Amino acid sequence: MPGTPRPHGIAVFDAQGRLAFAAGTADEVRLRAILADPEWRAGLRARRLQPLEPQRDRRLLALLVPLATGEAVLLQDPPGDVLLGFVASVDFAWDVFHHLVSDKHDAMTVVDAQARVAWLSPVHEAFFGLAPGAAAGRPVTEVIENTRLPRVLGTGKAEAGEIQRMRGKERVVSRVPIRRGGAVVGAIGRVMFAGPAQVEALSRRVNALEREVAFYRQEAAALRGRALAAPAIIGEGAAVSRLRARIARVAPLDVPVLIQGESGTGKELVARALHGEGPRRAGPLVTVNAAALPATLVESELFGYAPGSFTGAERKGRKGRFEQADGGTLFLDEIGEMPPDTQAKLLRVLQERVVEPVGGDRPVPVDFRLIAATNRDLKAMVDAGTFRLDLFYRLSTVTLEVPRLADRRDDIAPLCRHFLHELGELHGRPALALEPEAADWLAAQPWPGNVRQLRQALERAVIFAEGPVLRRADLLDAAPADAPPAAPPPPVAAAPRLGEATARLEEAMIRDAIARAGGNKKAAAALLGISRSHLYRRLEAMEG
Repeated sequence: MPGTPRPHGIAVFDAQGRLAFAAGTADEVRLRAILADPEWRAGLRARRLQPLEPQRDRRLLALLVPLATGEAVLLQDPPGDVLLGFVASVDFAWDVFHHLVSDKHDAMTVVDAQARVAWLSPVHEAFFGLAPGAAAGRPVTEVIENTRLPRVLGTGKAEAGEIQRMRGKERVVSRVPIRRGGAVVGAIGRVMFAGPAQVEALSRRVNALEREVAFYRQEAAALRGRALAAPAIIGEGAAVSRLRARIARVAPLDVPVLIQGESGTGKELVARALHGEGPRRAGPLVTVNAAALPATLVESELFGYAPGSFTGAERKGRKGRFEQADGGTLFLDEIGEMPPDTQAKLLRVLQERVVEPVGGDRPVPVDFRLIAATNRDLKAMVDAGTFRLDLFYRLSTVTLEVPRLADRRDDIAPLCRHFLHELGELHGRPALALEPEAADWLAAQPWPGNVRQLRQALERAVIFAEGPVLRRADLLDAAPADAPPAAPPPPVAAAPRLGEATARLEEAMIRDAIARAGGNKKAAAALLGISRSHLYRRLEAMEG
């Protein structure tokens, strides 16, 4: 066959290493000298197979064959540069080839272009009950039942992971055509696994490992959440200890929680602690400030929108906050500021557990834990008719009260230490110590803004403080307690006319819509529900 590697020559050496016979290229003077070199032949004896380059543009492959009374060296053309490079680079190339054809765990069949068996590995011969070499030259279809090697020879396409039944047993096999010079000269069939059961066992093991990885990731996320949540609620007084105990009791339960407390008491920290200790800690924590939702954008912000639902919308659409919180926790802050129509939409989501994106044609199921927070008296709002009673019952399955700082003055000292350490890290300076007089002064203040106000006062003092100790004077300089009474406020201006108030409201809505649309006037007009020309007229009036 054209291109087939052919023997070039043979040299035979006796037991004493003397050249006894040479034929073909092995009888050439230059090659005889190389082959007769005891040192070169010792290297070949160790490798069994190695390249030979008698001239710059001539390469051969030398194979050593042990004989009963000596050894022979066969010379032939190499089958290709890749194999020649492999043989030249790997000293134990012969052992690799020997392993490939004799591995008891890798049954291999080699057929020629006529689908006759050229080689059957020993483990395959034993499986079929054949004597060594008994299959050579026979059609492969007579030796191996259900074989598709003839088909692979015809199509020239490999097959991998196929199930083949042989002698009553199923095996997972691969079949690969072998090419030389663009023509298919043979094919190889190999058993990849003993059978589907072995593949299934491997699949089960992989699935088990994936579940373990998912479990450990979830636990790691939980530990991170706990590491962040636990120290965030600072204090050892009775009120905070009672709050932490209630959080630990409620967090593992997948129930809605309403957090009540004055502004600045740390309601968001409580929400993070509930999420970090809860069953959905591996999912997202999505925060929505109900007071900051513009009336014109409530639906697209909470429910999301479908692709192409309005001019200027993102091409792929956008998930709303409800859908973003799927599998995790939705934290609705300032729930008492939510408009009545939005309250009704929220109630429907909580009841039906589905959302309908703006412009969408099908509902999307959502599953999240709801945590709400407010600084207002929702019961009084219910009595006044400004908050829905049914929504209040939905939100307040469990209610947690966050105490005022004025009711936990024993916690002011540890809070100060925590904030001073935090501010030191934030501003890249050592944490300041707190002078005892300064600590007493801080503990005596009313703190109507609660923990948030305390931290802001400390930060102002830290910025202007000199030295390693924060003194009472630093606090007084930053927020003087003995400041003279403030000047009386200016007379109250006359109430604006209705037209003026409407114009100002309309201007604020336009600016908000443009900001939401990233400056895109078309999208802003769509959000406002007006034409683009009308928007341009209003913008000209605002600029004028």
